[in-house]
This record gives sequence, structure tokens and C-alpha cells, in this order.
Amino acid sequence: MIKGPNYKKIYTDMVLAKYPGKIEVCGNILNKEYMSILDVIKLNRLLFETDNEIANQKLRSYDKRTVLEILHYQKENKLNNIQTAVHFKLSRNTITRWKKSFL
Repeated sequence: MIKGPNYKKIYTDMVLAKYPGKIEVCGNILNKEYMSILDVIKLNRLLFETDNEIANQKLRSYDKRTVLEILHYQKENKLNNIQTAVHFKLSRNTITRWKKSFL
């Protein structure tokens, strides 16, 4: 099994070193046992708060677990593809492709 980066350690060290004032805001995410890609994206938004999200969107990648989590969120909240895409800042075509591949 290929092991990915330890996001929990990376972000904990980053918050403690560079953003000690945001420990309370990020604490509930950092205290999770498993951090999903969605948690990493939330932390990025909390820490960096950039307006340049369109450029950052091109560099994102999602693992199967995160894709299924997004599709479950869509089903649970009875959202269509456009609403889900806007919520997660994705393309509606990406949501459609994921539904064809994973459901």
C-alpha cells in the first residue's frame, strides 16, 4: 500500500510555527484521527484565505474516498450537479464524470 503524506503532522507543525493565532480555528480539523482531502482544502482556506482559488483548483486531486464523500454529500443534501460543483468549487462535468465512474 502506498502511503501518502501525513497531512496532520504537516499542518499541525505549520499552524504552530507560522499561524499560532489560528490554533483554535483549525483545532477541530487537526484533532481528527484521519484527515481527508476535503479537510486539507478546508485548512488551506482557513489559513491562506486567497482570492486566487481558480488557479489553485487546477492543482487539486481527489482520492476515491474523497470523491465518494462528495457524492454522498450531494445525495444526502439532495443537490444537483451544479449545486454540488458550486459548493465544492468544482466543475459540474467533474461531478458527472465521477458519478459515471463511481456509482
